[in-house]
Amino acid sequence: MVRIIASNVRKGNIIEHEDGNLYVVLSAESFFPGKGTPTTQIDMRRLSDGNKTSVRYKTTEQVERAHVEDMNFSYLYADGDGFTFMNDDNYEQVIVPQDVIGEQSAYLQEGMKCILSIFNGVAVAIQLPARVTLEVIETEPVVKGQTASSSYKPAKMDNGLRVMVPPHIGVGTRIVVLTEDNTYVERAKD
Repeated sequence: MVRIIASNVRKGNIIEHEDGNLYVVLSAESFFPGKGTPTTQIDMRRLSDGNKTSVRYKTTEQVERAHVEDMNFSYLYADGDGFTFMNDDNYEQVIVPQDVIGEQSAYLQEGMKCILSIFNGVAVAIQLPARVTLEVIETEPVVKGQTASSSYKPAKMDNGLRVMVPPHIGVGTRIVVLTEDNTYVERAKD
């Protein structure tokens, strides 16, 4: 176990809470009010049973970070048991349950390189690539002369997600999307 200050806790970290259980961090947000003590709000899920909880720490408070091993895996497929990944080094396969992947499952593409956090032989968190390329399958038609860069329109992607895109993006266009917050980056170069 390593002690770190609360403001350094990041999504995907595994921490040991005061109750002695291990939790995976779902989100960590620091608040710096004009007056008062800066705090860090940490939303986390208990590894043993999946219960979610939210804790607020002073940003300088120490928390125990569990040692997890980050390993490179390739996504293979999904079935009733969960999501199957293959270790890039020894070709071992690991099945990761839906509750570990969560909403990020929409971004998984066959052959995608991911980093799985392994704790005692069990995958407890996943890090997707920062950007993925998706295809627009449904959006409003392009309006001639509409060049305002601040106006965006909704578009449905081939993975089912909705992304706000610039007005010049039409159906069939491949775009790059940030996996962290589901935002449009640019038109794909491929």
